[in-house]
Amino acid sequence: MPKALTYILLAVLFGLLILIRAYEGNLFYDPYLTFFKNDYLYIDSPRRELAKLVLYTSLRFWLNTLVSLGILYLFFKDLSIVKFSVFFYAVAYIVLILIFLYFVVNPRQEDYYLFFNFRRFLIQPLILLLLLPAFYYYKLNK
Repeated sequence: MPKALTYILLAVLFGLLILIRAYEGNLFYDPYLTFFKNDYLYIDSPRRELAKLVLYTSLRFWLNTLVSLGILYLFFKDLSIVKFSVFFYAVAYIVLILIFLYFVVNPRQEDYYLFFNFRRFLIQPLILLLLLPAFYYYKLNK
């Protein structure tokens, strides 16, 4: 694949991540978006529909994951890295969604900050920010 095409595809994929973030309020059901924008440490947890919240949070996680896997492939052009990343994302999803569910079902004000940070790993492509330098370092030392 020519380098110019690779750069264009990378720009498109990073643009998709930006669009997912920019239109999160329109695309996904998430009462915690406005909750965490306000002074959340002093107010009660918002009313929510649990099944709908989990569905949309999962959808957002997997959309970010698909785009992130494309970015990883274009960066490294190594299917073994993509396969490992699929496994890593699947395990991360299971662990993070269980923690997320715990915080949603048992809302306590003293846990809001921790909940906020775990939730970020589900709704933002933070795992990509961890994997890119890790795989780059791996490739350098291979």
